[in-house]
Amino acid sequence: MKKKSILHIVLVLLLAAVLGGCVYLNSLMPIITGYAAKNLASAVFVSGREPADVEALDLHFSFIKFTRNRVDFENHTVTSRFLWSKSTALYRDGYGVTLLRGRKAKERLLAQSFPLPPEPAGSESLQPGDSATSARLAPIAKALVDDHVYNGTPFAFVVLYKGAIVAERYRTGMTEDTRLLSWSMGKSFTNALVGLMTGDGLLDIYAPMDIPQWKDDNRSAITLNDLMQMQSGLEWNENYGNRSDVNLMLHREEDMGLFALSKPLMAKPGTHWYYSSGSTNIIMHYLRGKFASDTEFWSYIRSRLFTPLGIRNACFEPDMSGTPVGSSYLYVTARDYARFGQMYLDDGCVAGTRILPEGWVDYSVTPASDSEGGYGAFFWLNQNKSCPDVPEDMFSCQGHDGQEIYIIPSQDLVVVVLGYSPKPDRVIDFNALLRDIIAAL
Repeated sequence: MKKKSILHIVLVLLLAAVLGGCVYLNSLMPIITGYAAKNLASAVFVSGREPADVEALDLHFSFIKFTRNRVDFENHTVTSRFLWSKSTALYRDGYGVTLLRGRKAKERLLAQSFPLPPEPAGSESLQPGDSATSARLAPIAKALVDDHVYNGTPFAFVVLYKGAIVAERYRTGMTEDTRLLSWSMGKSFTNALVGLMTGDGLLDIYAPMDIPQWKDDNRSAITLNDLMQMQSGLEWNENYGNRSDVNLMLHREEDMGLFALSKPLMAKPGTHWYYSSGSTNIIMHYLRGKFASDTEFWSYIRSRLFTPLGIRNACFEPDMSGTPVGSSYLYVTARDYARFGQMYLDDGCVAGTRILPEGWVDYSVTPASDSEGGYGAFFWLNQNKSCPDVPEDMFSCQGHDGQEIYIIPSQDLVVVVLGYSPKPDRVIDFNALLRDIIAAL
């Protein structure tokens, strides 16, 4: 073969590789700029953090660290740019932040806004626990938050023992009033919402769901129970490191629930376990449809879930369609997360008053059939000894980058850790932390 022909082939292959790379990079743009804009906006406008701190810590990875971000305090927006792409996220009081997607997105989103129901006066306070127990836990709190002995970068640490606070510590600049991101701990709050609606006779978790897009195919057999146990059978890719379903859903889609429920069936419902944030957003999309108006829906969330728990100023951030992103985007305080954990420790009761229907907590911690003892209904379980030095009755809410609520009934213990602790190299050693807390009790 002549040298000129070989050179021509090489150039063609090189050009094809460059074009293919550009096409793939372009497909990543909504994820790169969307992640930066959404998370920076929520951290600034909901959590009250400094933009420079968020950029240096939370956004300092992969392509995200190369975004150029502009915070507009007057208009409550963040715009993030990378190469030829940009994304904008908008903050609305009471609703939190939504990533703007679609034509005339800001106008459409503002048109959806309506006055949320007023917050009730007062708040359920958490009482301080035994001072001797608190003194024994103080070195653990310091080791976790200040000295990073357990790895990661915690923002908040709260321990309830017998229903009272025995340890509490915050990263500099954060306090007990700082609202922090749930990531996938929001799934467990969605579990509570399903439980409340079931108890109120609005749902049957074992009945096929009346979703119009599923009525003419095998997806019509999927139940709420299948979705909550992550055994819907719907195709899903939860890989956070690429152009996966979860990244497209969170950063590109206007209606996240609609995107997730459009996926085809890949397994018989109820038989195959795999983690899916799409499942939760399908459920939240479905729950919203059970109310005559969005005003009724948001009022129900506040009056039936947040208010009885003593949670004030919660932000359950919605997508562009107006549905709260149940999989990922809840903002409440560390104490609020602790209150939520205590409700499940107390079998669905708060201060002796039943909130969740009787038997709901037992249902939530019953292992999904294909999970090998590791997952219930939007709660992680320790029956598979994922934390080998912790009692097997422990169950937990777990979120991206180290957001955790651990509930250990046999120890009368709730442990909350929030912050930025990404895998694999900076994740907190939660097994060691819980082991040391239990030993100190």
